[in-house]
Amino acid sequence: MMKMQSDTIAAISTALSPSGIGMIRISGTGAIAAADRIYRSKGGRKRLVDQPTHTVHYGFICDGEEVLDEVLVTLMRAPKSFTAEDVVEINCHGGICALRRVLDAVLKQGVRPAEPGEFTKRAFLNGRIDLSQAESVIDVINAKNSYALKSSVSQLRGSVREAVGSLRSRILEQLAFIEAALDDPEHISLDGYDARLKEQTEKLLAELRRLIASSENGRLLREGIQTVILGKPNAGKSSLLNVLVGSERAIVTDIAGTTRDLLEETVNLNGITLNIIDTAGIRHSADVVEQIGVDRARERAQNADLILYVVDSSTALDENDREILSYLKGKKAVVILNKSDLPPVTTGEDIRKELEAVCGADSCIAADSEDSESRDAADGNRAVSAGYFIVEVSTKQESGIDALEDEIRRMFCEGELSYNDEVCITNARQKACLCEAAEALNKVLESIACGMPEDFYSIDLMSAYSALGEVTGEAVGEDLVDKIFSSFCMGK
Repeated sequence: MMKMQSDTIAAISTALSPSGIGMIRISGTGAIAAADRIYRSKGGRKRLVDQPTHTVHYGFICDGEEVLDEVLVTLMRAPKSFTAEDVVEINCHGGICALRRVLDAVLKQGVRPAEPGEFTKRAFLNGRIDLSQAESVIDVINAKNSYALKSSVSQLRGSVREAVGSLRSRILEQLAFIEAALDDPEHISLDGYDARLKEQTEKLLAELRRLIASSENGRLLREGIQTVILGKPNAGKSSLLNVLVGSERAIVTDIAGTTRDLLEETVNLNGITLNIIDTAGIRHSADVVEQIGVDRARERAQNADLILYVVDSSTALDENDREILSYLKGKKAVVILNKSDLPPVTTGEDIRKELEAVCGADSCIAADSEDSESRDAADGNRAVSAGYFIVEVSTKQESGIDALEDEIRRMFCEGELSYNDEVCITNARQKACLCEAAEALNKVLESIACGMPEDFYSIDLMSAYSALGEVTGEAVGEDLVDKIFSSFCMGK
């Protein structure tokens, strides 16, 4: 049984840097009394302990006779606060010195410094939020783009809890029926129950698998899309990076092989976070240093979520291009025909033929398909090839970049990387619990297929029920809770 906290804690809950406003949060049974001992109202007559909940008070924070800062104090009495305890928030000026001095004055009142994530931990322990909502708090703070923020806010509002709660409730119904039937076989019959349980279990498994499958989207939402720029030397890879970043981040010259090592940048592209890696041009080289860079490029390509393959359209394809095309197999990729400002030597049709040769004829959408025709008609500089998009650009003139960004966004919003209003699992711990529950339900199906007694069903159903309970924190140990909240930032 996890211990409830009874002492009073305080921490600076805003960034410790020069700013207009900074906030110190106090939580616990002694929060209001501690704040009252250092608070002075403008007239000197108002006491915080006498004030109603959810009120704001103007005054000063003092250390003895010394006035430390002019403040607004927000008072929230239990249980109607974030932690479900008495909470006081002191909003003062955001200077580093001012915040630290006010916090020191608070700590002198018998209040201890809060540990990382302790306010959210108390909200969980006091039943204010479940564990999935608690974990979403840090995801909201760390969200890198609008999609990640939307997903995290959805979880904070209880989307995961509701989905898991529904699954647990239905499992519990089956457990209750089996136990009741075993206890009272004269009045509750199990005849034909195997078929009914099989149907219900398969439905539960289907929903679990959807949740588990969403975890890949969740990873991309949370961490960003690992994007690797590939191409031969002098194809324009570094120029593309510079255009996407909006600054001269990579060195660009006419000398082939200028980029010899990996160069990483994060780009927010239409609300999508791309963790872009510019790589050395792929070719066979006698230069040892360049060859190391090429090997690293090949390695990163294997682990990429998205490949941007830059082709110099003013030159012919060669064996190096065919090697790069092989890395696209099974990957989300955009083929970028760069240098469209020059007379074309390599065209989109050439790329499609090479893709068919390298990745298989079935990898290409038929030229007469309705989808291909409609998409090509909508945008003449764009062709579709079974998940591979071909876009003409000129990094020199910065033309075609909007079409490239649109393609990446379409891949995210309409393809495998899509995010919608459905529940999206963004947490590896939660995914592991869901996988454990799915494994237990698979065992139920195996027991049904083998004609095992009904009490075997109960064992595995209970395992699934418990595993799902770990997602929301209804069946977790104190050590795991401590570990989860230790990763939070101070003051939250």
